[in-house]
Parts: sequence; structure tokens; C-alpha cells
Amino acid sequence: MQSEQINVSDIVDHAKFSGFHWTVLLWCLFIIIFDGYDLIVYGVALPLLMQEWALTAVQAGLLASAALFGMMFGAMFFGTLSDKLGRKKTIMICVGLFSGFTFLCAFAKDPVSFAILRFLAGLGIGGVMPICVALTSEYAPKRMRSTMVAIMFSGYAIGGMMSALLGAWLVADHGWNIMFYIAGIPLLLLPIIWKFLPESLMFLVKKGRQDEAKKNLSLISPETVVTANTTLKLNESTEDNDAPLPALFQRGRGFSTIMFWIAFFMCLLMVYALASWLPKLMIQAGYSLGASMLFLFALNIGGMIGAIGGGYLSDRFHIKKVLVAMFVFGAIALILLGFNSPAFVLYSLIAVAGATTIGSQILLYTFVAQYYPTAARSTGMGWASGIGRIGAIVGPVLTGALLTLHLPHHMNFLAIAIPGAIAALAIFLVNLRASVDGVQAASQMQQPNQKVTQS
Repeated sequence: MQSEQINVSDIVDHAKFSGFHWTVLLWCLFIIIFDGYDLIVYGVALPLLMQEWALTAVQAGLLASAALFGMMFGAMFFGTLSDKLGRKKTIMICVGLFSGFTFLCAFAKDPVSFAILRFLAGLGIGGVMPICVALTSEYAPKRMRSTMVAIMFSGYAIGGMMSALLGAWLVADHGWNIMFYIAGIPLLLLPIIWKFLPESLMFLVKKGRQDEAKKNLSLISPETVVTANTTLKLNESTEDNDAPLPALFQRGRGFSTIMFWIAFFMCLLMVYALASWLPKLMIQAGYSLGASMLFLFALNIGGMIGAIGGGYLSDRFHIKKVLVAMFVFGAIALILLGFNSPAFVLYSLIAVAGATTIGSQILLYTFVAQYYPTAARSTGMGWASGIGRIGAIVGPVLTGALLTLHLPHHMNFLAIAIPGAIAALAIFLVNLRASVDGVQAASQMQQPNQKVTQS
């Protein structure tokens, strides 16, 4: 009997949003919420840690960088591992790392042991982000893919706000340790996550695990008839090197890969420079400490709005155009922040800066997820994220050095705006014809000619 072929890419692209999609979205959202919580929790505990261990500002900064270095290596390593081992198994490993080692931070007795635990937790914090983006993207219907990923990634900001609110409520009475006890909750839920979180359908088909893939396909599209003679296939070329890292530079993708790395580096440089120094910059401009903290809150609120709004726009226009526009508007907003403005205008500019830096970071993950084939998707995001983490480490250091020069207020913001312009140019230069959709479209255009030749 002749085997029937079903293109799972087409079914996923045109599927109705169902309870199965909610399952993927909510579990990935839950994981990212605690991922964000575990990163921000250090800032909540920092004042008490500095007092208890008599830390200098430099030592406290080094402790903070321990997790960032872990995130850089974790994103690169686990992103690549996910394309070999599978999304689900690698997510379990990462959750175990960031939840388990953040929990153990509660028992640290000195800065050295704390730094080691934060580095190990950082491996999981950085590693899980690109994989959750890949899994969500691979199950999301095409018409709402960017929106789904943006909603899922907004959990990062939710986790940060949850950490701040719980810290204000609990730390005064229970000490800094309580914040790290809470971080162990995902570790207890690993068996439940394993049961309900599905493996990537694209990964299963790519690896030839047809029976598992058919089971997941029936959950996405119950009306699709799948029999023992049905063969599932992907809408992708199989000519790439089976090693995911070399695949980032094959079939004309090399230049665009470098452009993604530049954009990630510049974007995260801006995000962490603003997150670390915005209150200080505004205090130097003559604003009170209380007002400066409100500016930081406006920055993060803008980030959430920008992520979800940018995702919505990306599902209606091409994500490349949206990203270029966001980086350009972000650079303009940062330049204007350097000049005296009425309070309403100032808060609006800060919200726009947050929307176009934090929001762009999330959309960059979405763009990379849509650009690379299944075999290299997590690797592409992991390496881009890892390179970006270098920018996250460099950004606060460069901004701090900039402040020592005592430049005019507007020059400080101009310096932070320059990376936004570079990121806009890098995304503008990305070659869409080398993306999965571009290669697929070119292949479909050639098929009629091939049929004529064969006849």
C-alpha cells in the first residue's frame, strides 16, 4: 500500500488555537516566570547580603555578574544541546539547574559559594529561554506566532515584578533566604511539567520519531486523519549539515547570523545599561530618587507593552520591518531623553525606550526562531542569546565608565542610543531569502519547472 505524506508545517501554520496550544503556552510561561524570578531575586536580596557579608559595591557587582556569565554559556550550550537531545529534555535539565541551584543559594555561607551557585543557576536561566521560545514558536499557528511568543516571554517581566513584590512583603520578617526557598517550587513540579509539556512536533518529525509525532499531531488537529501508512514530513530542506552550529552558516545564512549576533549584542547592551543606570542618570539630571525609581518602573511597563504590541504588529506586518522601526524609534526616544521635558513627555519617552529595547529583545528571539530550520533553531537562538549576554555584561560597565567622564546629560543618552541605530542597521541587512520561508518559497517556484523537465 502506498504511503500517504502529510506536511506537518502546513497543519501547524493553519491550526485553530486550542486547549493544546494553551498547554504549551502556559507551561512555557510558568517556566519563564520563574526564570525571570530567579534572575531578579539577587537584586532583592542584595542590600541584606551586603550588610551580612560586609560586601563592597565592587564585590556586589562581581556577584551579579556570576549569573550573567552563566547565562551566556548556558544559552550557547543548551541551545545547541536542544537541537540534538530535544526541547523537552533540555528544558527539564535547565529548570532543574536554575531552580535547584537558586534554592541552594539560601544555604550559602560566604560570597564565594554564593557566586558559584549563582553561576550554575545562570546556566539554566540562560539556557531555558531560547528553548521555550523554540517550543512555543514550533507549535504556534502562523497568524499569531509572534504574539504567542511575546505573551510567553512577558513572563520574564512578571517574574521580576513577582520577585520585587514578594521581597517587599517577606524579606523584612523572614530574611533574604526566604526568597531563594521560593525559587525551589519549579523543582517540585518537574514530574508534572514532564507529564504535560509536549516534545516539539518539528523535532520529532526531524528525528524520524513518527509514532510520537502522530500522537502530537492528533492533539493539534484532531480532524487530520493519520494512519499507520501515513508519513509525516516538514516543509524544510534536509540538505543542511546535521551539526546544528555549522547549519547557521549554510545556504546563505552566514551573513545574517552575524547580523543577528550584532543586533542581540547591541539590544542587550541597551537593556542592561538602562536597567542598571537609568535611576543614576536621572538623579544626575536633577530628579529625586523617588522619581528615578518611577522612571525604572515606567521602563519595564513599556517593555511589556512593547513586547506584546510588537508581537501583534509582527503577525500583521513582517517582523523584520517591525524590529527595524522599533530600534529606530528607540534610538530617537533615548536621544530626546537627554533634554529637559515636561513630566508627561519624559515618562512617555522612557516607556517608549522600554518598549523598543526590552520589547525588541523578545521580538529578536521570535525572528531568529522563524529564520532557522528546525535542526538549528535552538542553536541559532542560543548562540545569538549568548553573544547578547556579552552585551549585557559590557553595557553596565561601559555606562559606568561613561559617567566618570562627567559629560553633558544629553551626551550620556546619545551614547546609549548609538547601539540602537547599529541594531536597526543589522536587522535591516538580514537576508530573508536565506530564511526557512525564503528557501521554501524559492523551492516552490522551481517545482513547476522541474515537473516540465521530467515530463
